[in-house]
Amino acid sequence: MMLRAASLEAPNIRHAFFTRHGGASGGLYASLNGGIGSRDAPENVRENRARMARALGAEHLVTAYQVHSPQVVVADQAWTRENAPRADAVVTRTRSLAVGITTADCGPVLLADSEAQVIGAAHVGWKGALAGILEATIAAMEGLGAARARIHAALGPLIRQRSYEVGPEFVARFLDADARNARFFAGAKADGHARFDLAGHILSRLERAQVGRVEDLGRCTYAEAENFFSYRRATHRAEPDYGRHISAIALVE
Repeated sequence: MMLRAASLEAPNIRHAFFTRHGGASGGLYASLNGGIGSRDAPENVRENRARMARALGAEHLVTAYQVHSPQVVVADQAWTRENAPRADAVVTRTRSLAVGITTADCGPVLLADSEAQVIGAAHVGWKGALAGILEATIAAMEGLGAARARIHAALGPLIRQRSYEVGPEFVARFLDADARNARFFAGAKADGHARFDLAGHILSRLERAQVGRVEDLGRCTYAEAENFFSYRRATHRAEPDYGRHISAIALVE
């Protein structure tokens, strides 16, 4: 039902990178679909999210309205779908409140400073990575009392390089931003297409940010259809929709 990172294990902190197992949904969404924006039955999504909150020992699970931005929101209480902030990371020091993000190929990053009792969750697609969502999340955690040297960050399941072919415009955007990004592209073709290492790019940004510890679970959403939802896989299979994963972290008593 869930994956955990050794780097985030600490007293009073619970976290999970939830897989697609253990939920109430069926069909394309089988079974632990946390995607409010999917076309799954709303009652199934609500039940799935409630199960995830309980698994974390939290009273509430909150996620933002994700827009592939560098925006971070501080959560001090639960919100509803209707008033969810537009952001791509959520940080908190409020107990019994699980903060999470949804993904279906993008990179889920969970972060914690266990000494300061400050936690965060970041949705890191390629747009957000380039825009600085990770750096903004770390800064927001520092604003709550965290120290970056104490922050542990874990990268959960996402699409891996062997399954992530991109076009020449994509490659050019990254090279224009920083010529060193060339190392994240492999298998270049005559038409300019290449395979992008999103995980490598995320990990490099975390390391440059000088957080205390960085961990990668090494799992691929595209390749492991039995365990994970994948937007790109659903597109390649001409499926009408896809489920979304929740990755979340909570401070508990």
